[in-house]
Amino acid sequence: MKAIVFSRYGSPDVLELRDIEKPKVGDDGVLLRVRAASVNPLDWHGMRGQPYLMRMAGGVRRPKENELGVDVAGEVEAVGKDVTQFRPGDAVFGVRSGAFAEYVRGSEESTFAPKPAGMTFEQAAAVPVAGITALQGLRDKGQLQPGQHTLINGASGGVGTFAVQIAKAFGAEVTGVCSTANLEMVRSIGADHVIDYTREDFTKSGQKYDLILDIAGSRPLSACRRVMTRRGTFVVVGGPGGRWIKPADRALKALLMNRFVSQRMLPFLSHASKDDLLVLKELIEAGKVTPVIDRTYPLSETAEAVRYLEEGHARGKVVITVQA
Repeated sequence: MKAIVFSRYGSPDVLELRDIEKPKVGDDGVLLRVRAASVNPLDWHGMRGQPYLMRMAGGVRRPKENELGVDVAGEVEAVGKDVTQFRPGDAVFGVRSGAFAEYVRGSEESTFAPKPAGMTFEQAAAVPVAGITALQGLRDKGQLQPGQHTLINGASGGVGTFAVQIAKAFGAEVTGVCSTANLEMVRSIGADHVIDYTREDFTKSGQKYDLILDIAGSRPLSACRRVMTRRGTFVVVGGPGGRWIKPADRALKALLMNRFVSQRMLPFLSHASKDDLLVLKELIEAGKVTPVIDRTYPLSETAEAVRYLEEGHARGKVVITVQA
C-alpha cells in the first residue's frame, strides 16, 4: 500500500509517498480502508520534532514512528474472528495513528465510531481531533453552561470552527475572534458577535466573559483576565509554537497563575474518546455542527497540505483524500 513516511525531522520536504507493507489483521484486529484523513498541528509538530520537548518521547535524533496522520474516515475492509462491533463495509470515522495511508489497522478498542449519516468521508475525517478538542475544552474543562458569555480566540481554525458551533449548541452567547477575511464565515457558523483582531484588541473591549477558550494564544494572560468575570474560566488550548517548549509554556503560566487569582486559569490537553465521537455524531446529525473545510489535497500532495496548515491561515480544516 502507499503511505506518507518520514525518516528524519524537518520541513514538509521530509515527507515521502512510499510503498510499504499493508497491515495484517489479527484475531482482534480491524483493517480500515482510508477514504480521507485530515491534517492537525500535531502532524507538523511531529514532523519537525518541535517543540524539542516532544522528542523525549518521540525520538531525540530521529522519529521513532515514521508515519503521520491521526484523523481518519473510511470503510472497514476486514475484521478478525473475535471482532463483533464492526464488519466489512461499515463506514467509520475516528482517530488512528498513520492515517496518511491507504490502510490503517485498529481494533474494537480503537477510537472508531459509525460515520455520521449523510456526511462524506472528507467531512467525517475533518471532525475527530478538532471536534473532540473543542467539545472537551468547552464542556469538561470549561464547564460551559447555557447563557454564559463565551469567547473563542482563534475562531476560524480547525478547533475554533467546531468550538463556535458546539458552544452555540450548548446555549452560550458566543463571540469569535478572527481576521478580517474570516468574519463572515465565523458569523455564518453561529457566532453572535465577531471581533476582527487586526482592528480591535478583545482584551480592551470592556465586555466580560464567563469562559474564554484560547486557541490562538495571541494576548498576554494578564490582559485576558481584564475581560473575564470574577469567577470566569480561561482554558488554554494552544498558542504560538516554538523550538523548545512553546506552546506548553503558556499552559504552565496559566497553571501557576491559577493559584493566585479568583478566576480559573486552566491548561488543557484533549484525549481520544469514542464516547465523544458519538456525541459529535449526534450534534452533526441534528444539524447543530458542520465541519468547515478549507482545502483538500490528494495523498500524494500531503506535504503541501501540511505546509499550508503550518502557515497558520487555514479556515477550518485541511483534508487529505485517499484513493485506495
